[in-house]
Amino acid sequence: MHKQEIEALGNALYTAMRSFQPISPLTEQAPGITLDDAYYISLQMLKRRLEDDGEVVVGKKIGVTSKVVQDMLGVHQPDFGFLTDAMAYANGADVPVAGNMIQPRAEAEIGFKLKADLQGPGVTEADVLAATECIMPCFEIVDSRISDWKIQIQDTVADNASCGVYVLGDASADPKGLDLPNLKITVWKNGELLSEGLGSAVQGNPLTAVAWLANTLGRFGIPFKAGEVILSGSLVPLESVQAGDKMTMELHGIGRAAVQFV
Repeated sequence: MHKQEIEALGNALYTAMRSFQPISPLTEQAPGITLDDAYYISLQMLKRRLEDDGEVVVGKKIGVTSKVVQDMLGVHQPDFGFLTDAMAYANGADVPVAGNMIQPRAEAEIGFKLKADLQGPGVTEADVLAATECIMPCFEIVDSRISDWKIQIQDTVADNASCGVYVLGDASADPKGLDLPNLKITVWKNGELLSEGLGSAVQGNPLTAVAWLANTLGRFGIPFKAGEVILSGSLVPLESVQAGDKMTMELHGIGRAAVQFV
């Protein structure tokens, strides 16, 4: 794909995000789009956020890691994107829906905070564990800029992995010695039990998912940096949310995170 096409599609996604008006799938607009094209489109969208809006990259995310989410979206490989400071909300915060997101869905996952840099390729699960300061309960609110979530893998990678905002819980734990595949998450919506999942839902082990992300971004020369937050993917099905909804999750043995939509 030519540079001009990449810039045009990245600008279109940025405009969709800021205007709250979704666009048709990029896989329909540019049927020959590759995964590498999609990544460079996402960089153009990110460039606009950094240069035009003054946002700062504070982490990375992997998504569509679990079978249940892949089946929901019809996307059967992980996506990846960037987190900025403007996406972060405090635990228990009010997150506006109108004038902030288009078609939000909440997902519960495990967030990693790094204490050391990581650079792929060749990053292992042991490397991720050694570089992790702590893990935390996390809600990510995904929000596709593609109409009706009609996405293929190229669409969601181009759209910064459909990332909207995220909320980290206040509690944290050192992952060393924890059985991460068997860590359990329980999610409630408006006070009623919604779903449950295990760490094994994300590629068998959240460490595997984070290592995959480090190696995938390493192929493009993008490192993980100490202090960054890495979102490792949803353990449960995505849940559509609207103003008035409240979501709570517990990462058993560690703590809770909550978010309410206004």
